[in-house]
Amino acid sequence: MALYVKAAEVLEKAERKESSVKTLVYNSQFQNIKQLFALVSETLKYSAVLEEIISSTGLLKEKKLKMHVAKVLVYDLLFGRGLKCGGSWKVLLLRQQPRLQAALARLKVRRKVCRNEDLLCAAGRDAAEDVVPRYVRVNTLKTNVEDVIDYLKRDGFSYLGQASRLEDLRRLSGKNFIGDLHLPELLVFPPRTDFHSHFLYQAGHIILQDKASCLPACLLQPPPGAHVLDACAAPGNKTSHLAALLGNKGKLFAFDLDPKRLATMSTLLLRAGVTCQELAAQDFLKVDPDDPKYGRVEYLLLDPSCSGSGMAGRRGERVAPEEEERRLQALAGFQLRCLRHALRFPSLRRLVYSTCSTHAQENEEVVQACLQEHGASYRLVPLLPSWQERGHAPLSQCLRASPSETLTHGFFVAMLERRGPGEEQEEQGRCSLPAASVTSSAAPPDSEAGEEPQQRAAAAETQTVGAKTRRKRKKKRRPAAQGD
Repeated sequence: MALYVKAAEVLEKAERKESSVKTLVYNSQFQNIKQLFALVSETLKYSAVLEEIISSTGLLKEKKLKMHVAKVLVYDLLFGRGLKCGGSWKVLLLRQQPRLQAALARLKVRRKVCRNEDLLCAAGRDAAEDVVPRYVRVNTLKTNVEDVIDYLKRDGFSYLGQASRLEDLRRLSGKNFIGDLHLPELLVFPPRTDFHSHFLYQAGHIILQDKASCLPACLLQPPPGAHVLDACAAPGNKTSHLAALLGNKGKLFAFDLDPKRLATMSTLLLRAGVTCQELAAQDFLKVDPDDPKYGRVEYLLLDPSCSGSGMAGRRGERVAPEEEERRLQALAGFQLRCLRHALRFPSLRRLVYSTCSTHAQENEEVVQACLQEHGASYRLVPLLPSWQERGHAPLSQCLRASPSETLTHGFFVAMLERRGPGEEQEEQGRCSLPAASVTSSAAPPDSEAGEEPQQRAAAAETQTVGAKTRRKRKKKRRPAAQGD
């Protein structure tokens, strides 16, 4: 029974996007890590299918069973190798087994498939995990890139130098690794390379973070000493990245509505050596921009709740088109409200908006709707001209990411910058689409959830990110020996 209790706990956190499944499993301190990881991973893969079966049979009405517990139990009963527990749960599931099997059979008939695995869209399987490399961000609060490379080489890895093209990342295998071609503090390893038990990870010297997820903080580029706000911060990887860019100097305000997610985030930041943060379990939409404590906030990162359609484990979920459309409209409305609210901070200079969604409704259309209202005060900044996947026309200043094009998870990034006094609204037409269908009337949905502004082509400045950070590396200390 302990296996299912812990699996349900990890599954719930994974579906709330608190962290990756591997990280959550390793942090769970469960005795049989492999067994727990296998159960949670497979249950997560079939999550939407399991929820439909459970809902159609009314299983949750029995003994007030919770959904995440029901998912792991029903997975093992219908898709796994049978229940591995006794007691009341086993009695309940065996009694309901005929109804559950009948619901599964009906679902296969409706979807015109024969095998269980055919219930999953091919895009939702592990294909993306087999393509996307393992990205490791060096935590410059504790060490520097050169010393991490030296440590890994002594640990049996082979460093192949700096990547010059995307194809260099595709060819990685074995224990070879390479420096990323865009982000200087990012090291790239073959897919599924596991660092969860490695000293550098456990000591907080490296952060396991997808490359696309590193883009928002890196592009926002707050200077040391600045006041920064992370609006929807948990699980905290982007927050720790912002702190590293600040060098723990200045102030980093971070908000998340869920106290449990914030507690997990606090642990992550402690391990990463972050000291400049001020965390609050608060709805960002209820934060008062005119509060004097936020009077010096000039940089803001907004990564609101989204559909998560860019994440590998979610692309295979099948939802009725009309239901999906309603859900995306509600999410987009919430995201637009967050973006409008963020622009109310009086000293704001630069804002990065990002999602792990592939849907234009949550990305370009939200940005476009905001620019229609605030285009006189803010402009869209062109980002990384060498990045091959761009925002949908005409918002090509934005970035998109995907496994096929950029070897990352699906992602979207846009940056807005306050116009200078008297600056002409040049190219305002470029930032306009036909009237966007985003409205902000929806309440927040229950999701599955110092530096001067750039005056000219911001693309040139984004290319200097690497140069700025490389000058700081030599000052960082070496990773401590494992016994320290």
